[in-house]
Amino acid sequence: MDKETIQYDCFRGCAVVHGQEEDFNCSYRRGCCKLSDSNWLKGVEDGTCPDIFEVRFKNTRKGFYINDSQQKLNVGDFVVVEAAGGHDLGIVTLAGPIVARQMACKGVSREGTEFRKIYRKAKPLDIQKWQEAIAREHETMIKARKIAAELGLEMKIGDVEFQGDGSKAIFYYIADGRVDFRQLIKVFAEEFRIRIEMKQIGARQEAGLIGGLGVCGRELCCANYITSFQSISTSAARCQDLSLNPQKLAGQCGKLKCCLNYEVATYLDAQSRIPKVQGPLEFEDGLAYLRKTDILREIMYFSYDRNSDADLYALDAEEVREILEMNRAGQRPESLRTEPEPVMPEFVTAVGDDSISRFDAPRRKRSRKKRPHQNGSGPQNGSGQSAAPGEGQNGSERNGASRQDRQRGGRRGRGGEGGRGEDGHGRARKQEDKA
Repeated sequence: MDKETIQYDCFRGCAVVHGQEEDFNCSYRRGCCKLSDSNWLKGVEDGTCPDIFEVRFKNTRKGFYINDSQQKLNVGDFVVVEAAGGHDLGIVTLAGPIVARQMACKGVSREGTEFRKIYRKAKPLDIQKWQEAIAREHETMIKARKIAAELGLEMKIGDVEFQGDGSKAIFYYIADGRVDFRQLIKVFAEEFRIRIEMKQIGARQEAGLIGGLGVCGRELCCANYITSFQSISTSAARCQDLSLNPQKLAGQCGKLKCCLNYEVATYLDAQSRIPKVQGPLEFEDGLAYLRKTDILREIMYFSYDRNSDADLYALDAEEVREILEMNRAGQRPESLRTEPEPVMPEFVTAVGDDSISRFDAPRRKRSRKKRPHQNGSGPQNGSGQSAAPGEGQNGSERNGASRQDRQRGGRRGRGGEGGRGEDGHGRARKQEDKA
């Protein structure tokens, strides 16, 4: 099968395989986007919610539907479900006891909720009509943006979702304030000949629909797995001792980054064990002022100069608490300089562990044997080596030698034959052995 005929739709979680004669096959691709579910109760039957199924549509839209007709449905089946003024087409993503847990997580009750019905499994004709409606979405979104700009509305249309039967479309828009789009709906209905539904979304949801890469180099969290957005405030940055720089704290959506909430609980837990220092610590040799705090290591740095970080002394948070209690009792420790260094956790890096040469045997170093002196074989220069013909015994007349060699030969070779002029301490012999 040619790979060029396969079209992946990650917005709905399916793959469409086009044939040679305008025939196509649509199949469910589990785990292709952030709406994938894991049924950790697969194979377990407890009788709870046997007729309720979770059905997925485009983007982050899901719903719970009831199977009144008692059809045999499985995960991955394309089904036709009840919709307002028509029918829609979706994919079954959860079935069995896990549905009751998912309903409890979403706050949906079995007794107080009127579930819409699952009509039947989707037929090839239903899937074909559904794909034709999907093909119109991008063109419709471009035209809708032009119409909104011509009407002068302060809004941005981010996405368009057609219903399974093609009779209705949901326009997702973004706006800072309230927008009067009554005239816009009339123009849309005349232009596209469908029923219109306007749904406002936030900037975070728009970033999740468009996708992209963050400053960390990874895919945006809102496009990868986040489906429910929590409120984020600057207090999350303050408790982590981050710089309140809007350019660094804001994401691609223009709002505060979602990752600011990831480590807030860890920092709050560490801060609960760090004492609050309102004033300087009193020592016998002066006052020590708090300059900075390492929250995760629970280390506090003090200095005798309140306006300088030149000489900082580290103290453990527990030691600071003891010193505060001593100061309240009127006692002063001897000096901050006599305090031992706190034991800090060492971070071990794994850089180099994956080197391909770590299994190779280490190379053996070649042993350099000293060459025997050629005594009597000829005149030697000042460095203990045999002198070439035409050289003097002091080594200062070597032809072609460098100035440094001549100076060294002149200093060391004037003690006698062979350049072994020794003084009373045998220094020349030691220099020769080292050479």
